[in-house]
Amino acid sequence: MRIGPAITLFAALALGVGGAPSALEAQPSKRVARVGWVAIGPPSARVSAFLEALRRGMGELGYVEGKNLIVEARWADGRLDRVADLTADLVRLKVDVIVTQGPVVSAVKRTAGTIPIVFGFSGDPVEAGLVTSLSHPGGTLTGMTYLSLELAGKRLELLKELSPGISHVAILANPQHPGEQREWQASQTAARSLGMTLRYFQVRASTDFDQAFERIVSERSEAIDAFPDALVMIHRNSIAAFAARQRIPAISGWRDFAADGNLMTYGPSLWDSFRRLGTYVDKILRGAKPADLPVEQPTKLELVINLKTAKALGLTIPQSILLRADEVIR
Repeated sequence: MRIGPAITLFAALALGVGGAPSALEAQPSKRVARVGWVAIGPPSARVSAFLEALRRGMGELGYVEGKNLIVEARWADGRLDRVADLTADLVRLKVDVIVTQGPVVSAVKRTAGTIPIVFGFSGDPVEAGLVTSLSHPGGTLTGMTYLSLELAGKRLELLKELSPGISHVAILANPQHPGEQREWQASQTAARSLGMTLRYFQVRASTDFDQAFERIVSERSEAIDAFPDALVMIHRNSIAAFAARQRIPAISGWRDFAADGNLMTYGPSLWDSFRRLGTYVDKILRGAKPADLPVEQPTKLELVINLKTAKALGLTIPQSILLRADEVIR
């Protein structure tokens, strides 16, 4: 699925981070690699799938658990205050590298010391203070960022293509999410060219959603564009229920948003991204420094349409959208 130009990979390909390894490079070290994993958890099917994607990526590079790979998985069960202890446990085990994601990355960084960290991060890792720049991370962290200003406009284009009469769109977003302000600005630029008016509804915590929903109703918004981050995804079912009551479409950037009852998503394949993180781990195990491995943006994007939701909303999805969809939920 492609809408517009492909997302830039910075200098990653030049260093071979995202490219296919040569026959010689494809042979992993004979020593047993010990890789730590820290997730906010609990180990639900969704989050466990990301760990399995990482395992798949490392398997493609020749790593076999129990032979030359040990994965030490730790789950915070939804408690950010547990991350420091879980990371400290991995430090005591002397893991070679830690893979982590989303809201726990900063907490892992504070405890991991000099252990390299590979992350999947939904926001801007520069603004979050995780790396110095995307092309030259400059510290002990590197990985992937799912933030793309180009996608902010593409989601609005999809809403307009779905229903040309849509002119008032509610932006549901967490202002504490790194990079969110630039995403908001990019959305405003795209909205002007599409003849749309945007209204910003902030959600900083779970308790903010009901008030945001009330304001969306009072503003008579005709659609919802939820900026993808952990907080929004936690409340994706509530957003779906609200959108169904109001009979308006809702779009975001990660597959689960549509899979759990909302109308559409367009954004990176998180599963594929975590599979590709295995390449970072392999490079580091071979001696590469995170400081020298550019942060990537995903190359595989996916458009997911929920036809059951469309039917419930009384919407007909145009063939122009259906033909481009990577997944249609019926």
